Amino acid sequence: MSENTELSQTEKTSLLLLTLGQERAASVLKNMGPKEVQAIGTTMAGLSNISNEMVDGVLEEFIVTIKDKTALGVDSDAYIRDMLTNALGADKAGSIIDRILLGRDSKGIDQLKWMDARAIADLVRLEHPQIVAIILSLLDADQAGAVLGLLPENMRSDLLMRIATLEGVQPAALRELDEMMEKQLTGGENAQASAIGGIDTAANILNFIDGAVSEAMMEEISENDAELSQKIQDKMFVFSDLIEVDDRGIQALLREVSTDQLLLALRGVDDGLKEKIFGNMSKRAAEMLRDDLEAAPPTKLSEVEQAQKDILSIARKLADAGEIALGSGGGDDLI
Repeated sequence: MSENTELSQTEKTSLLLLTLGQERAASVLKNMGPKEVQAIGTTMAGLSNISNEMVDGVLEEFIVTIKDKTALGVDSDAYIRDMLTNALGADKAGSIIDRILLGRDSKGIDQLKWMDARAIADLVRLEHPQIVAIILSLLDADQAGAVLGLLPENMRSDLLMRIATLEGVQPAALRELDEMMEKQLTGGENAQASAIGGIDTAANILNFIDGAVSEAMMEEISENDAELSQKIQDKMFVFSDLIEVDDRGIQALLREVSTDQLLLALRGVDDGLKEKIFGNMSKRAAEMLRDDLEAAPPTKLSEVEQAQKDILSIARKLADAGEIALGSGGGDDLI
């Protein structure tokens, strides 16, 4: 970036945040949405050759008087990690950090993880279903779920079945697919591990799809392959299944969940699960949560479902780390 380069508004904001220091920048980011945070974080990670003149120009424009308190001299990756973790918490910041710091050099298929779900859907909708299934298997479950929900309705069930029955892809074939995506995205060669797809992947993706859509998909899959449908459902872990987690696991989960998340997620759930949660909190905290639930105004179902999904995401990460044990569940209730 040359001194004469005209900075975009995002670049100016990113440069300003770099001068603020981690705590102040974190305070600013707390008031932004996830897309804004990712856009600014990505830009911050890519800033280079920053001159004093550029800093002076940005500070003058934003009428900022902290020129001597810049964080530009520190390692940018470490700075960004610390700042985003302070702003969003370790769990929420994790995926954004990975996308920002790893995404700068991402190529081929990996580059899709940086794209909007609708853009990915538009890109792959005309590809062979098996190729689309492989691509969805390589995305994060929440992103894959969003893409699947944007694809034509008559494709969804077939794609999920393909994902569920996908046992792996040969490295050479995956490399060829990566090269194909490279041509479309101006990326590069970056072959992935061959062990992708399967029942677990399909169930995890389904957990991030709107309840009505996922239910319709499962009904169609059941009509075509009842055994496969049952296997997918058996692997799904929905919010109500938290009642099967032992007390130690619930306590570990509660340490990672914010009170606001919990307050939203417990709307309308079975009394048994509520008592399970209350029983693993301090008496004072449980009483306060009960009171807040009773006094809380009506909330959109979509917000409740999102809070439940966020908590389930934390639970899965704790389970992957061996800190809690999640039993198989699902039944007919889909998130």
